[in-house]
Amino acid sequence: MKFFKTLYVMLALSVLPIAAFSQSQDKFFLHTITKGQSLYSIASMYNVTIDDIVRLNPGSDQVIKEGKTLKIPQVTAKTKQTFHTIQSGETLYRISVNYNVSANAICQANPGLSEKNFRAGQVIVIPVSNTPKKDADNIRKSNNKTDNPISSIGQSQNKWQDMHKVKKGETIFSLCRQYHITEDELKAANPELKNGKLKKGSYLAIPYSSSVATTNKQSNDPTNDELFRNNKTEFHAYNKIKVAVILPFKSDRRMVEYYEGFLLAADSLKKKGTSLDIYTYDSGTSSTSIDPILRKSEMKNMDIIIGPAVTEQIEPLSQFAQTNKIRTVIPFTSKDNHVFSNPYIYQINTPQSYLFSEVYDHFIRKFNNNANVIFLDTNDSSNDKLVFINGLKSELHDNHIPYTDLKGDNILEASMSAAADTLKNNIFIPVSGSNVTLIKLLPQLVALTKEHPGYEVHLFGYPEWQTYTSDHIHDFYTLGTYFYSSFYTNNLFPEAVSYSSLFRRWYGKEMANTYPKYGMLGFDTAYYLLSGLSRFGNNLEESFNKYTVTPIQTGFKFERVNNWGGFINKKVFFVHFAKNGELIKSDFEQ
Repeated sequence: MKFFKTLYVMLALSVLPIAAFSQSQDKFFLHTITKGQSLYSIASMYNVTIDDIVRLNPGSDQVIKEGKTLKIPQVTAKTKQTFHTIQSGETLYRISVNYNVSANAICQANPGLSEKNFRAGQVIVIPVSNTPKKDADNIRKSNNKTDNPISSIGQSQNKWQDMHKVKKGETIFSLCRQYHITEDELKAANPELKNGKLKKGSYLAIPYSSSVATTNKQSNDPTNDELFRNNKTEFHAYNKIKVAVILPFKSDRRMVEYYEGFLLAADSLKKKGTSLDIYTYDSGTSSTSIDPILRKSEMKNMDIIIGPAVTEQIEPLSQFAQTNKIRTVIPFTSKDNHVFSNPYIYQINTPQSYLFSEVYDHFIRKFNNNANVIFLDTNDSSNDKLVFINGLKSELHDNHIPYTDLKGDNILEASMSAAADTLKNNIFIPVSGSNVTLIKLLPQLVALTKEHPGYEVHLFGYPEWQTYTSDHIHDFYTLGTYFYSSFYTNNLFPEAVSYSSLFRRWYGKEMANTYPKYGMLGFDTAYYLLSGLSRFGNNLEESFNKYTVTPIQTGFKFERVNNWGGFINKKVFFVHFAKNGELIKSDFEQ
């Protein structure tokens, strides 16, 4: 009797993983990592925690790579929505039928989705409502209308045809033959197979073949092009743009200067025929002082809102903007996460992971395979650039660009000379952006160029260096220094001279010597977005590549973070103190 009890327990334990996995297989979806994304940004997109992602993807807390996939848990009860990874061969119509929701509802929930980027691997959000379940014929009728209201979601069909427990001797090739799928399809459903190894006893999700998905498409189904065309928003122009500025004017003089720059942009646009109604509000500094402003009757009629500056006020303003479908510009902070889930948010200051990704891309393009990179650690740094340095080292490794680490309290010219390569472009990068570190390193680097005039030497660094430029201007030119920044202007640039003169005439004062200059930031932001609204109306988001504005200080390169979220500004400049005495601001998009 004891033997049979033991056997029963063993059998129960042996089937437990299958039951547990089959129960959970519909509770995750696949996310393909794109450039600049971090675990934080991905978790913010899907309203899960970083720990939730790491539990499904062991090791992802150490490193994630562009192009790889992550399993993301479905938490519908928490988010009130479901996420779906588009499978090979799927169409918008078939997804709408499977989820019992109209194509119009899917398009409205995913303003970044179009016939151009509707492809396998893309994640879309499926909206939720409580309307009764529809049959396929009713969905077809709904999809063929151009004025469909947001519909409902049904239960998703099983995303996998089977769960397979790997047996001894099985290979990826044999499994693909058994289930009539391709290796790419199997690996896409099971990212852990990217290394080509099977683990006996592990469970694999077996996806449906793309050929089956294609077969399931009926000849009379509406095409993606037809559905997107039917659901395209009709163009309308703004005869008068209504804009609200909500900032803490009384508590922060920088906000006054920002608004002064904003008004100069408004005046310039007015002279070009743009009509504006400007509503200005002092937001105060508490989390609730913005509430009376949002209750004002005119606020629901705004075309665009700029603000707030107080972090605690972003949550209520973001909710208000999404409810009333109003574009809202977050001008200062880079650390707010509402942009990942609100399609109406524009974040001017780039989140760190996206900023660094752009810098790495520009760095590789600029210096390519002729670079020899030397990192300089003087031991007195605060590790303030550790994340940036580690990411850059990873990119250098992936692109087969050599690098060396020099460490010590006193890094001498001789050590730098030994690490340099006579045939390559030697790029020296301090691991700290502090002025103290610069003061330590600059004399040794200048000595290197004098001792070895045939060496190609450059110094590369950080945005805050522009605040030290006056202290080190001669050495910066001697070393052919580069630094990256989202904000930069040279007071001698013609645009800067003209604008500073205009600001002085209007307000009888100089702009504060800050980084960035808030008067220029206010002008650039207002001029770029308001001129875009004036020219392209409600089609602004589809028209960013159709117009350019020469910035005084701040460039713009808005990209939507996902199909249902808002826009971040990914513009980065390289500022170069050329050895011939020329100061160059490199724009890699031109």
